[in-house]
Amino acid sequence: MSNSSPVVLAMKFDGERKNSAFPDGLGARRVIDLNTDTDILEIINGARYAVLWKPKAELFKRLPDLEVIFSAGAGVDHLLQSPGLPDLPIVRFVDHTLTTRMSEWICLQCLMHLRQQRVYDGLQRKHSWQELPQPEASEITVGIMGMGVLGQDAARKLRMLGFRVNGWSRSGKQIDGIGCFDQSGLNAFLSKTDFLVGLLPLTPETKGIFNRTVFAKLKRNSELASPVFINAGRGGSQKEDDIVACLRDGTLGGVSLDVFESEPLAADSPLWDFEQAILTPHAAATSDVFALGKHVGEQISRYERGEKLQYLVDRNSGY
Repeated sequence: MSNSSPVVLAMKFDGERKNSAFPDGLGARRVIDLNTDTDILEIINGARYAVLWKPKAELFKRLPDLEVIFSAGAGVDHLLQSPGLPDLPIVRFVDHTLTTRMSEWICLQCLMHLRQQRVYDGLQRKHSWQELPQPEASEITVGIMGMGVLGQDAARKLRMLGFRVNGWSRSGKQIDGIGCFDQSGLNAFLSKTDFLVGLLPLTPETKGIFNRTVFAKLKRNSELASPVFINAGRGGSQKEDDIVACLRDGTLGGVSLDVFESEPLAADSPLWDFEQAILTPHAAATSDVFALGKHVGEQISRYERGEKLQYLVDRNSGY
């Protein structure tokens, strides 16, 4: 089949360079960018593919020939919650660039808390020369909740840095060198965890899962007196009121948050003001736009050759 079917793009990238990089990744296939193509008709006939982030309900009515939906990111909750979502295949974005960026961010946060960098930053501002006692990575257990592609890559890299690493997933997995826990082993997993890393998809089961009850079960006998929570999965998986309260009373010794219940984070959120809180604006693993275009093009080629699409979303599990 020829490249006659265009790809509809219904999300806006930040910056002109990124907007031009997406069609470059697709090769010769035409892109209908709904952000810039102002002369596009209300009904777009012949468009079999669409790359979406948070589509409006009326968009699907404009695409009567749509056959495959591509998520513009690793997560898909923004699509599954969309009103009017048709019963069509949804393909997640899986790419080594996104995986690598996420692992880099997680490793950075673990090292920042391990070496108490925020405390040293405060001492620097006070012109205070003071050495702090610090454990080695080998004395700290990082527990990762969510052991998909991102979680497994982060686990391998954390182990290379010397951390002990455990992983939790609903069904449980077997991964060399990683202690794996399933649904029934959650309490045992938490009791061994100094640094808790959230990489869970957002589903009804994971909504608000990172709360005071979970934080109170984390390990408390390392040289770092209080445990640390690091979340780069989904903001809806955490209860920010609980995080604030746990930072105030010492249940948590620090946090690194890249995702929030409501984004952007409100200017009056108390999270901004904790020295032991590291906040980033959902930027831990920003999609490489050229790689996204290449990924979409490769999956379309598979589909048009009659092969199975990869990285399909299971709507029952929510990821």
